[in-house]
Amino acid sequence: MQQQGLKLAYSFAVLNAVIIGFSFLFTKVALGHAGPLDTLTYRFAASFIVMSVPVAFGWVKISYRGKPVGRALLLAAMYPLGFFTLQVFGLQHATSAEGGILYSFTPVVTMIIASIFLKEKTTLLQKLCIFLSVFGVVFIFVMKGSSIQLSNMTGIVLLFLTCLAFAGYSVLARSLSRHFSPAELSYLMMGIGFATFLIISLTGHAASGTFSEFLSPLTSGTFILSAVYLGVIASLVTTLTSTYILSKIEASLMSVFTNLSTIVSIAAGAFFLGEDITVYHWIGSLLIIAGVIGTNRLGRNKPGVQVAGWSESV
Repeated sequence: MQQQGLKLAYSFAVLNAVIIGFSFLFTKVALGHAGPLDTLTYRFAASFIVMSVPVAFGWVKISYRGKPVGRALLLAAMYPLGFFTLQVFGLQHATSAEGGILYSFTPVVTMIIASIFLKEKTTLLQKLCIFLSVFGVVFIFVMKGSSIQLSNMTGIVLLFLTCLAFAGYSVLARSLSRHFSPAELSYLMMGIGFATFLIISLTGHAASGTFSEFLSPLTSGTFILSAVYLGVIASLVTTLTSTYILSKIEASLMSVFTNLSTIVSIAAGAFFLGEDITVYHWIGSLLIIAGVIGTNRLGRNKPGVQVAGWSESV
């Protein structure tokens, strides 16, 4: 039974990478119709509304009584609030390529934080494989002619903080999986994300007298489809599955799967946008895949890592 749960967790990890890889495409489409904050508002509106239906009918049981809600709110502050806010403003001061390069370091940051707070142990081979997957992503971007420009330091700092936010989320979610079900954590996170981004967006439009711009994207079927994908699939589904994954495997092992999304985004760009796939795309992709497989196969720790220490101290 435990082995079956592990297989399901790894399947979800690959699925999440595929979903996130396609989310870049849908985000580009959505941003063509609405600003970043409005897009985030509709994204989390879709996720919160869809999940509210089974909760309202009692098909999904939600209860926060007697549980560490304060730590769950901290989780929501890291993701989605911190992650997406930092990402939006970071990309205003840096390029999407710089964002991709910096985001690839998330597994490294997660490994460090997980080793400190969850006492997760990784072997030397696992560490090398994590760095191999990161190198695969960086290799692809560098060969495309992308680099990190120090003149974009504000954006670089904000984008690096997104790594910290996601790493913190991964570590804390693994700790909280002892107290909350995936549905309980996901519903709280989606609700806080929706309420916060809605207030910020409406306040901004009210101050500038542009409320009509907030509603205008709803006239586009393409935008609605993109918002539904980003909200329901890329936010709600991945949050539910991520919470389940983190209840079964270590945060440091799960985070390396995020680099697989680079491969998916390359494939999506080639299939839907006609972008070229070159030899360096193949080499980088093979390095990423080798890194992911190696991290999870070489010297893998037994499941059931001790998480109680941090969950009781945060």
